Amino acid sequence: MAEPTSRRDQVGENLEEKLVEILRPELEAAESELTDQPVAGEEKPDDEPVKHAPSTDKDFFHALGGWGALLDIGLPWIAFLIVYAATDHNLQVALIVAVACGAAVALLRLIRRQPLRNVFGGFVGVLISAWVANRTGNAKDVYVPGLLTNLGYGALYLITVLVRWPLFGVLYGVITQTGTAWRKDPAMLRGFSRATLVFVGLFAVRLIVQVPLYFTGSLNALGIAKIGLGLPFYALALWLAYAVLRGSLPPEKWDEARDHVTHLLRGNKK
Repeated sequence: MAEPTSRRDQVGENLEEKLVEILRPELEAAESELTDQPVAGEEKPDDEPVKHAPSTDKDFFHALGGWGALLDIGLPWIAFLIVYAATDHNLQVALIVAVACGAAVALLRLIRRQPLRNVFGGFVGVLISAWVANRTGNAKDVYVPGLLTNLGYGALYLITVLVRWPLFGVLYGVITQTGTAWRKDPAMLRGFSRATLVFVGLFAVRLIVQVPLYFTGSLNALGIAKIGLGLPFYALALWLAYAVLRGSLPPEKWDEARDHVTHLLRGNKK
């Protein structure tokens, strides 16, 4: 009679092991959450470091703002193009709608307590563009600040790579408070240089396409190019830079870099 009982115990232990393996990710996540919160009646030592759940690629993208960030950047320009065409080229109405659209998105993000980084950046750009176009009275001049911005950013990114201080690496050292330690690692220097070059290509393509359209006065084509090379192209460049950086770093260094940036973008300290 003892043997069947022993077999049942063995089967039970095997099932428990299988269940633990299946639920391991959830158990680890729950454990990490619990380590951030003291148990009732138990005080957490002040000098004990706070533990965070390991970040994932999806967490990294959401920390940057996710797809909503891309919408924040491009929505006012889409509204401008549509309203300008629908109102028989009424520049002032189109500018007012674009600015109002940017303000509405910013207000919505503020009410929901969501990140406003890209909203403010996009909104300020819309305001400057609207001011320039309103001063000149020429609708195509609404795109001049964007062209100059792409030229300036493209030159800046390229220079940082040529002098072996790629901008993405500099920013990484600042936000992670690790200074210039990344430059001593050939893999990290190479990875940040490649990722920065991806965005050099982004700005270059925008200029190559949009500058001829501006000088030929092709407003509709310029507007379509602005939208097409805005949201979709930015998403593509972001994905490429992300993939290039990940492919340039050993797995353990990539995990560390991603965790640093993700937690800091969320406002946490690591």
